[in-house]
Amino acid sequence: MRIYLLTFIFLLGSIQAFAKKKVTPLPTPPSATKTDSTYVSALAVANRFLQAWQTQDHESGLMMLTDNAKGQTSIDHLEKYFSPDANTPRAYQIAHGKKLKTGRYTFPVALLEIKTGGAPRTRNSQLIVIQTGKDDWAVDKLP
Repeated sequence: MRIYLLTFIFLLGSIQAFAKKKVTPLPTPPSATKTDSTYVSALAVANRFLQAWQTQDHESGLMMLTDNAKGQTSIDHLEKYFSPDANTPRAYQIAHGKKLKTGRYTFPVALLEIKTGGAPRTRNSQLIVIQTGKDDWAVDKLP
């Protein structure tokens, strides 16, 4: 009976300790107080574009590019950019962006890939998103 009582007390204490654990909030970006709806819209497009890159969704990715971005690279390069080997795991990290001027933001990104039989590869770059209409945004510079 003593063993059951001691086990019960131990479990009760463990549950209380777990319940009291504090949650650490995410760090606040330096310009969070100046974040506005245009920043949120630009960040949403950057995330959707990078998700298209990650999932190798060539069509969606191309639709998010400005004519300027499409003109900076060949169609063959764009195809390879969105569709490498079928078994290439991809991931990305996007950092807090910076307003360059009205309707133009830059986002630092890290693109991560593991080629078949190779080591993980990380490429650090930036993604530039511009406002192309009242509520329309597009990628103007590929990472």
